[in-house]
Amino acid sequence: MAKTDAFDSDPTAIAKAKELKREMKKLLTNIEEEDGLSVQTIDQLQEALSAFKQATMRKMAKSSSLEMLETVSCPEEFRCPLSNELMRDPVVLASGQTYDKLFIQKWLSSGNRTCPKTQQVLPHTALTPNLLIRDMISKWCKTVGLETTTYQSSLVDEEKAVTRSDREIFNSLLCKLSSSNLQDQKSAAKELRRLTKKGTEFRALFGESSDNITRLVNPLLLHGSTLNQDEQLQEDVVTTLLNVSIHDDGNKKLVCENANVIPLLIDALRRGTVATRSNAAATVFTLSALDSNKALIGKSGILKPLIDLLEEGNPSAIKDAAAAIFTLCIAHENRSRAVKDGAVRVLGKKISEGLNVDELLAILAMLVTHWKAVEELGELGGVTWLLRITRESECKRNKENAIVILHTICFSDRTKWKEIKEEESSHGTITKLAREGTSRAQRKANGILDRLRKAMNLTHTA
Repeated sequence: MAKTDAFDSDPTAIAKAKELKREMKKLLTNIEEEDGLSVQTIDQLQEALSAFKQATMRKMAKSSSLEMLETVSCPEEFRCPLSNELMRDPVVLASGQTYDKLFIQKWLSSGNRTCPKTQQVLPHTALTPNLLIRDMISKWCKTVGLETTTYQSSLVDEEKAVTRSDREIFNSLLCKLSSSNLQDQKSAAKELRRLTKKGTEFRALFGESSDNITRLVNPLLLHGSTLNQDEQLQEDVVTTLLNVSIHDDGNKKLVCENANVIPLLIDALRRGTVATRSNAAATVFTLSALDSNKALIGKSGILKPLIDLLEEGNPSAIKDAAAAIFTLCIAHENRSRAVKDGAVRVLGKKISEGLNVDELLAILAMLVTHWKAVEELGELGGVTWLLRITRESECKRNKENAIVILHTICFSDRTKWKEIKEEESSHGTITKLAREGTSRAQRKANGILDRLRKAMNLTHTA
């Protein structure tokens, strides 16, 4: 029997089909494990099969109508001048020209104030429904046997504005990426980078299937074992991944769960150009916005190359690396990984030198909850520069993060009390912060003062 591919092109239908298949598989597993088959299980299986059948029939009917649309010549006056597709919601612009509402709105929202067809400057941007053309299109659809709802839903996604032309360009570029010709791969990757930066349409197309992501990164997988991997190709593919990941949470999940992506990003962080490494770090930061991705990325070993990038200190990459590390370490399990991979030493060195203090101090304030981080800070002389930041910084957030770290050290390592007491005696730094800091800084400062008072009382009593 021929394969129908009933759900191949509709992402919503694909998701529904997968859900129904999982449900049926679960029910079949229950049937195998049950000694006696229950009536409830049979009913559930029948409902799932019925739903799957209806979805398949709807998709096949829609596919049939689409095939008919492709074979029928659409009258020119029914096509939108912007999309060159059959209009689904024709509206009249101030110039008197008719456009499909979605596409002319997109044109106007991009800042354009001229008519795309006549280049006439528009006195206003109000849109008037063209009821006459809409009625004519509806009648034409009935004449050729095309359901109105089919052409409306198939030609364009209302939110993403993906046209058939976009899809054709997208598929053509993915085919070029699969070519064995390096120049074809490079030109396709460069164009996909441009298109995914330009608008949402091509980002949305990547989000329809994990296979699209695999096809994007495939050239790097093919050349990954060679030392002379093309640097520009790597940069363009990684940057396209960044653009695709920015789109929405669905894309973030799809990209991160593709088995090829994280190893590719690790490789890019280790041996890419500065621009590639920076964009790889930015991609990790973007993907880590999802909690489920934080765990998946964190256990991959990616923190070490991010910390190495941070240590190198290239101005164009350090902020992206810091943002990625910070977001990953919001998940507690990743903090111990970062400490193990040497983050405290790198952060301490940079902060003590006054480099990127805002970003790095915030990371350190999270990591200090790990006992080994406190130990390392003591060895690095961290109390000295933390007290200096608390005393001299004009940034309230930096003062807060510094006192948070000092508070943890104070309660974990009594050998540091002497230095803290001397600072307080000489400058009143902790007392001042207890009065004027943020609410969190005040709590931590008061906690340290209370601890020091108790220590002094114990000394006098002894």
